[in-house]
Amino acid sequence: MTVSLLQPTQDTHGRPRRPAAIMHLRSALNGLHLGLFTFDDALCVQFMNEQLRIVLDLSDDAAGAGSDLQTFIESSPILASTAVQQVLAACHDAVLTRRLKLLEISSNEKGIFYFSIRIEPLPDQTFLATIVDMTAQRVAEARAVEEAMCDPLTGLPNRTLFEDRVVAALDRNASEGVDGPAVMVIDLDRFKNVNDTLGHLTGDGLLRLVSKRLQGMMRQTDIIARFGGDEFAALISPAPDLQSVSLLASRIVDVLSRPYLVDGHLVNIGASVGVAVTPLRGSTYAILLRSADLALYDAKSRGRGTSSLFQPTMDVRAAARRQNENDLRKALALREFSLHFQPQIDLQRNVIVGFEALLRWHHPERGLISPMEFIPLAEEIGLIVPLGEWVLSQACLAASCWPSDISIAVNVSPCQFGDTDRLIDAVAEALAAADMPGSRLELEITESVLLQDADRVLDALHRLRAMGVRVAMDDFGTGYSSLSQLHSFPFDKIKIDRSFVKDRADDRGQDAVIRAIAALGGSLGMATIAEGVETPEQLARIREGGCKIVQGYLFSRPIPVEEVDLMIARHNSKKNTDN
Repeated sequence: MTVSLLQPTQDTHGRPRRPAAIMHLRSALNGLHLGLFTFDDALCVQFMNEQLRIVLDLSDDAAGAGSDLQTFIESSPILASTAVQQVLAACHDAVLTRRLKLLEISSNEKGIFYFSIRIEPLPDQTFLATIVDMTAQRVAEARAVEEAMCDPLTGLPNRTLFEDRVVAALDRNASEGVDGPAVMVIDLDRFKNVNDTLGHLTGDGLLRLVSKRLQGMMRQTDIIARFGGDEFAALISPAPDLQSVSLLASRIVDVLSRPYLVDGHLVNIGASVGVAVTPLRGSTYAILLRSADLALYDAKSRGRGTSSLFQPTMDVRAAARRQNENDLRKALALREFSLHFQPQIDLQRNVIVGFEALLRWHHPERGLISPMEFIPLAEEIGLIVPLGEWVLSQACLAASCWPSDISIAVNVSPCQFGDTDRLIDAVAEALAAADMPGSRLELEITESVLLQDADRVLDALHRLRAMGVRVAMDDFGTGYSSLSQLHSFPFDKIKIDRSFVKDRADDRGQDAVIRAIAALGGSLGMATIAEGVETPEQLARIREGGCKIVQGYLFSRPIPVEEVDLMIARHNSKKNTDN
């Protein structure tokens, strides 16, 4: 649209415009999808199109062409007084400076409206104002921003919005001196089992119920957010005293641990909570969240289903953990690990029938580190898979040099069954590299392996069995589903947990358990082995209970690979002497 089209009385050569041309021009202007009007230096309205009536909701008898600008703008029922003043000021400034003016205004006189206004001078000393209704666009943009900052499943704020709200609370704490916020990180316990056994739709329904319970425990000033998966967070702002915050965290654990009815299923889960409280004029968002995460880790390490308040000592433990992680990664790269071997004795024939491979880590500065310390850490940080593959390889290579009637037992972490194809490939490669038949390898697994994805794990166990590899259930009797697991897969051996072997005041009960396990194994065609035998008295009880194979300090501590041949020779020599 050229400037000349806005001059209704003259054509481009300054000649009077014919009425037909004027009518055509007005028709064109009225057909535009934006509202426009012209005014002169005296702020008097000269022309307005029909679309402007729609944009500003003007009635038929509202002020129009020929009226002064203020009366004209004020006749719009949707423009609040502040918006009217903004428009008048912009028009007045355009007259004074004869420069283009751009502005956006909002008004909530009759709902919320947004307008984009452009005011530009024309060559004939008049001014053109165009008004575009941006309400639908701004509402859509606001909705998109809101949706981008909300969790689509639960409708709760997501991590981004949560951070914004925490930062705002911290700013109020710093500028106004009000009490600072507290941040809670909430992790659901056993949620993965719900997804695995009942499906993701049920899991989604459970998450929605959890979010409702959390919201029901919050004040209006508090915020619940979902970070993703089964992790939630709470902003308590302003935070009350420490005791009240701790009581709220304990209540969250209690309420979230109560049963849920989801899609006809009665579901039980738990929760762990980590809490960080801001000191007056204190922390940043990053520090608060990290502190709450450390407190959550502390709660989980104490058995889950509890809450923990951040303490400065947790920073020290976190630093030590990071150092341990770094040392563990370095140890794997530099091969600081070694294998020791503990013999397994057949009591009837008094012969060594196998060895269990036990991992050892000799730290260059800290010395020998207990497997109870580094194995769980390796599982947490994902190093147990490559570490387990190294153990398999080294154990098979060592056993390939022993007499062919002696087997090697290797513990397999539940984490290694996360990728069953990789585990099976690792076993096949270890056997091939050692040129050893699968029948001489025995893999020890705990029953928790079968609680992951039972069908997938059972398929992997059958594939291992097809390779000739034997499978033993380790720590039998310590879980809650041992008997059912024995029927799900034909194990070659049951390993009685050392807790049933130790001398206790209730020895009669322990003896009964040993006899029952030995009889059960015999009826199912599975060998039984007792570990942790340390005294002649324990050996007598084991023998009397019907257990055929034993291992423990009574016979030998775990020994390095270079001592295995000598042990086999000495044991055979002693056997011949006894005979």
